[in-house]
Amino acid sequence: MIRNASRLAATSVALFMLASPAFAQAQPSASHLALAREVAISSGMTRSFDAMAEPFLDQLQQMNVTRPEIKQDLDQVVAMIRPELEQQKQKMIDNAAKAFASRLTEAELKDIATFYKSPAGAKYVQVQPGVLDDIVRDLATWTQQTAQFVLTRAREEMGKRGHQLQ
Repeated sequence: MIRNASRLAATSVALFMLASPAFAQAQPSASHLALAREVAISSGMTRSFDAMAEPFLDQLQQMNVTRPEIKQDLDQVVAMIRPELEQQKQKMIDNAAKAFASRLTEAELKDIATFYKSPAGAKYVQVQPGVLDDIVRDLATWTQQTAQFVLTRAREEMGKRGHQLQ
């Protein structure tokens, strides 16, 4: 479930950043971007970047299973790539910061950052993965039930109008 929640979070982040820049402001200041970066990190959003990046290295290391003779070299290569992968993750954090900065004022970001530093904000970030797991699990059931409800209601209403839906 955590992977599904991470994928959902990552997809949400991607869609958020691809959204129309209609609310874009002038180029944000360095302090504005720094606050936006702080919010992106303190919100827990960047966990989804980790959840997506680490499996790449894990898959690479799975080659140890099928080719044990390359284990030492592969371990060295993975150790060498890890900091480069971290740089790629930092680029994504910068992109998230730009997305926040383009949609929120510096004052709003200060308020949000303050929230995430508070006990309630820290608790929110801590429980968020479990909440997302619950939502993803419940969403599948809700979707099925809602689809059945809509179909049943539409049949009832169409029947009142003399039409039979299959």
